[in-house]
Amino acid sequence: MRTLTVVIPTLNEGESIGPTIDAIPRDLDWLEVDIIVVDGNSADTTAAEAEKRGARVINEPRKGYGRAYKTGFAATTSEFIATLDGDTTYPAEIIPHVLALLLNRELDFISCNRLSMMDPDAMSMTHKVGNWSLTQATNILHGIHIHDSQSGMWIFRRRILKEIRLTSDGMPLSEEIKIETFRRGLKVLEIPVGYRARIGDVKLNTMEDGIRNLWFLVTKMADFR
Repeated sequence: MRTLTVVIPTLNEGESIGPTIDAIPRDLDWLEVDIIVVDGNSADTTAAEAEKRGARVINEPRKGYGRAYKTGFAATTSEFIATLDGDTTYPAEIIPHVLALLLNRELDFISCNRLSMMDPDAMSMTHKVGNWSLTQATNILHGIHIHDSQSGMWIFRRRILKEIRLTSDGMPLSEEIKIETFRRGLKVLEIPVGYRARIGDVKLNTMEDGIRNLWFLVTKMADFR
């Protein structure tokens, strides 16, 4: 039987982590699915709601989106890893289908493009422009071709973590993992998926996070010189 761990970073997602976990198919005869929630000291019921649904909760006091993912990746021994946010925005129900695609195409990494199929109210115009700008910068500065450099839904073989170099502890890890998989010559595919309005408050700081991500793209260029 194949094994997959879904890693979900959270911070005060008490309203949404339950529905997010419930949407992940787990009663499958060919795939054993585990769920790890890496929680950044939430002040609400996030951890309790996740544990109630059988997820393993790891408290990560160190701040950062990237730090949470690194902690989650280090805690799993599954053959495959899937990622998504804990706010119900990503279509968790399609994870087995995306994994099947990865297996059938003999791929290493699949990234999910939110921008072509998102619900009209899923993202503000400011965030849409920011995502588009960062994606264009990623493609230009790193010579790759991707439609959504900021997507947080990926499915990949765990073994590739030994072949790529993830340095960011913050939001730039999302673009970094795509740059690394493309530029290290792995078998990568980007597919369109739906994207829904989140439950709860948006935690991104559009200008601050955008500048930080853009600067990271510039400094990351040194890794491939």
